[in-house]
Formats: sequence, structure tokens, C-alpha cells
Amino acid sequence: MTDTSADLVILGGGSGGYACALRAAQLGLSVVLVEKDKLGGTCLHRGCIPTKALLHAAEVADLAREGDQLGIKTSLEGIDIAGVNSYKDGVVGRLYKGLQGLVKSRGITYVEGTGRFVAPNAVEVNGQRYTGRNVVLATGSYARSLPGLEIGGRVITSDQALALDSVPERVVVLGGGVIGVEFASVWRSFGADVTIVEALPRLVPAEDEFCSKQLERAFRRRGITFRTGVKFTGATQTGTGVSVSLESGEQLEADVLLVAVGRGPNSAGHGYEEAGIAMDRGFVLADERLRTNLPNVYAVGDLVPGLQLAHRGFQQGIFIAEEVAGANPRPIEETGIPRVTYCEPEVASVGLTEAQAKERYGAVETVTYDLAGNGKSQILKTAGAIKLVKAADGPVVGVHMVGSRVGELIGEAQLIYNWEAHADDVAPLVHAHPTQNEALGEAHLALAGKPLHAHG
Repeated sequence: MTDTSADLVILGGGSGGYACALRAAQLGLSVVLVEKDKLGGTCLHRGCIPTKALLHAAEVADLAREGDQLGIKTSLEGIDIAGVNSYKDGVVGRLYKGLQGLVKSRGITYVEGTGRFVAPNAVEVNGQRYTGRNVVLATGSYARSLPGLEIGGRVITSDQALALDSVPERVVVLGGGVIGVEFASVWRSFGADVTIVEALPRLVPAEDEFCSKQLERAFRRRGITFRTGVKFTGATQTGTGVSVSLESGEQLEADVLLVAVGRGPNSAGHGYEEAGIAMDRGFVLADERLRTNLPNVYAVGDLVPGLQLAHRGFQQGIFIAEEVAGANPRPIEETGIPRVTYCEPEVASVGLTEAQAKERYGAVETVTYDLAGNGKSQILKTAGAIKLVKAADGPVVGVHMVGSRVGELIGEAQLIYNWEAHADDVAPLVHAHPTQNEALGEAHLALAGKPLHAHG
């Protein structure tokens, strides 16, 4: 077995791993990047990119169906799922090719194979040992299930949902978090009957309660049914469908059951525990500088407790590369990471929920601006609202938005939060008309005590 050494050995080529590799190479460090599957990881191949392509196709289906509302004579003839999948795979393929070229052009040693962390400074793959002055663990996450619920046949996770070759007529979605509501949204647009089952009292339970209420109202209008505050007790498959039992005694019949109960850390079988890495329920523990308990061993992305978002892993990867290069980067604050759920309508937020803000600051002030007063939202025929949370006499500490395309507004929202802006700092800024962005400006005018379009 030959030993190859580098400044940085990275185990996992997803958002966190490849961003770390690219930035480290840019900073002149030698890099070995190990990936057992495809460069780009879950996000590119089985997560963000393919699901958002499906959601865009779903939006087009809705537009075709609703053209009459705008005086355009369109109708939806049907969904050609092979065509949808080919469009989705084309998007993924082009991005994958670009990423492969990028890694190659930066002089990164790319190793295909299943890597194992065998010593505090070494990874073994394909019988070869790679030693790093620093090692980065970036093995990501997998789609979880519930105890006793076997995945297979008509019981699927998001991985299989992305590869279905037909639109199911009836779907039960187990889990009302981000993945669950996104797939529910797609299938409803494609014509399926959809029921979401969520054990917690509301959909998107990690969001501010305001977002949940807005989304639930919109889903009711769209004909998406949901059962909240009720536990799943079991599923039985037959040749033609799957029968889902709830704690309430209700039985739901469906063609497929999508299990969307979150993602678990992909840490088993990589040698982490044997090497002495500190872990908790499968997650690798890391401090604010992403250091594990072993010297010069870092961990990044979904493997580390916190928000399971590609852009979090991506930024953390860049942080580690700069840290190793001695640039002393600023730690990433978790609450400053923007969050977007791409269902229809979209949910986008940054900072603290009202409940979290009250816990931290005691007195808080909130304002809610309805998108009904926003010209562009009227043009797009979307309902929704923007809620701002501010600490008493302090900065804006939470921005929560629901409506079509509000994910595109999160850029300004995260600057407001991360730069600790006060309502008075944002109120004088000019927002282009007519944009949905104006609604963010109007909400800050209201929060600054000078609402322009308020009634009364």
C-alpha cells in the first residue's frame, strides 16, 4: 500500500466537500478529494437541484391549467413524466459536467471509491492510504425512515420519488417538513390527490408559526389535505397500493407512501467511532470552527448537527479551507443562514422566529405586511405575507415570508439580519417598482413607524 500525502484529505464530494476542495486549491493547498458515488453529492443528484427542477415543471403545469385567469387560452393536456425526468436529468447533467471540469482544472486529486477514516490523519480508499496534514469529514446525510417502516415497493423516500416513471393518483406523504411539503406540492400540480401526515401540530414545524398558518391556508386552497398532530402507526402494502394507519384510528389508502421524516447523518461504516471521533446519535460533533475532538480533523455539512442545507455545507467547506490556510475566517452563525422551502407558495426565512426572539430578548415587536398590497404579487396572483420580528429598540432579528417566489427575496433579508440592520436603516432604501422586493421595503417602513399602505 503506497502512502500519498496532501495538505487536505476530504472524505465526501458533496456541497461541503467539493467547496472545501475548490477553495483550498485556490489558496495553494494540495488536496485529495474522495467520493464513493458522484461528485456533487445528494444536493446535485438526489436533492436540491432535481427537486427544484420538478417544482419548476409543476409551476408550468399550474400556469398551463390556469391560463384562462389571465385571458390566455391554454390547457393542460397531461404530464409526460418521461419528458419531465429528461428535463430534470439534463439540468443535473450539465451542472455535473461543469463541476467535474472545475475540480479537474484546479489540480485536485480526485479519488473515486469508498473511503474509510483509519487514523487521525489518514483515509484509506481502494487499498490506498492518503495522509493529510488536515482531514475533513464530509459524508453528508441519508433519507431516514421510522423504526419498523421498511423502505421498498410502494414505500419510498425522496431518492425513489425522483425516479418515478408515472404520477401516482393518490399519495400519502409522511412528514410535513421541507421535503414533504415540496413533494406534496409537485404531485398536486401534476394532478395527484395528496395527504400529508405530520406528528407535530403544524406543517413546516421548524418555521415561525405565522409561516405554517399561511402555508396551511394556501395548501387547503390547492386541495392538498393534511393531518397534523397525529402519529403514524403502520403501513401495509398490497399489490395495488399501500394502506397507512394513524394513531387516530384513521386508515389512508394510497398508491405510494413517501417517507419524508428527515435526514440522518451518513456516519456509519466510515471508521469515525473506531478512530475516536466524538459523536452524538450518529452526528459528528464539531465546535464553531468546525473542529472535531481530534487535532486537525474537521467536519462539515449534514454530518454536523444543525440546519441540513446545501448552502450551509458549502459555506462551511469554504470556511475550513480558509481556516487551514491560516486566513482566520469568521465563524458562520447558524441563525444567519437563509432557509427556503420551494413548494407553492414558497416559504423563506432568516433569523429567529417570534418565539425564539422572545426567549432571547424578552420584549419583541412584530409587523406583518400582506402581499395583497404588493403590485407584483397581484400580477403573479399570489397570496402571502411578510412578517418581521425585531428586538425592542433593537435590530430586525427575524424575517419570515410566504408567497410565490419569495425565495428570491431572501438575499436582501439575510443582509438585513446579518448586518444587524434596524428598521430605520432599511426604510429609506429604494426598492424597485413593481417587484415583490418592495413588500420587504414596505414591511420595514411599517416597522419603522411610517407605514405607507397601512389601513386605518
